Amino acid sequence: MDTSPQAVAETVELLVKQVLMYEGGVAGETTRLSFYADGYPGLMYQDTGRGLTVQPHDKVMPELFLYGQTIQPVELVITGSYHLTVLQLYPFVLRSVFDLAPDSITDGCYDLCGRKEVAATDLVCLICRLRSAKTEEQRVALLSGLLAGLFGRRLEELDEQVRQAIFLLEAESGLVRIREVARRLHTSPRTLERKFLAATGLSPKQFARIVQFSASLRQLRQIESGTLTDIAYDNGFADQSHFIRVFRKFTGITPSFFPE
Repeated sequence: MDTSPQAVAETVELLVKQVLMYEGGVAGETTRLSFYADGYPGLMYQDTGRGLTVQPHDKVMPELFLYGQTIQPVELVITGSYHLTVLQLYPFVLRSVFDLAPDSITDGCYDLCGRKEVAATDLVCLICRLRSAKTEEQRVALLSGLLAGLFGRRLEELDEQVRQAIFLLEAESGLVRIREVARRLHTSPRTLERKFLAATGLSPKQFARIVQFSASLRQLRQIESGTLTDIAYDNGFADQSHFIRVFRKFTGITPSFFPE
């Protein structure tokens, strides 16, 4: 198995959409971090003094865990200071790397302990090294090495058509017909639907809607985002009412009540 820096970097490029880092908090105070639908699972390492709880599930999470695609809004509740390192993964990674049915942890989290793919002693060693890491780059390198090692054993599980379909839907902000995606990938819509659902736990149409919503959410968060009507039309919604209905479905609130 090739674990050279170049091989790890190439594997990460295949599997990781982006690296995210969150830090802050004050001793004795509680922080609530809200997360909304984006269609991407992730691998998270959390360094907190008093742990991390996922709501509304009221689930206390271990230091290192996987989380599934977020469809319903969730909150991470943390007391005191915190540092979170997240590798946001492409949806096919749960099955092709961790041999997990993606829909089994949609809106949920998964403790890596006990997985046959990850030896307990290796996981303990990795967590110790993550605790000792001095920089964000070191933490990312350690998490990337875990992915690369697991992926090297399951390379044949990667479905390149599904991977390319995800890239196409993301590039078009979800505003492309699934029939057109299938045409570009030289397959049938039915075959693409079947493979996409098996690999990601979502249908292509569901994923496209989440990508469309995520694009509108990014625009809403901008300082000069325009009116709700502007955002609706910019992101392919039929009108402002349609945008508000979709927004409420994924966040539980309307855009006018969304925190800045």
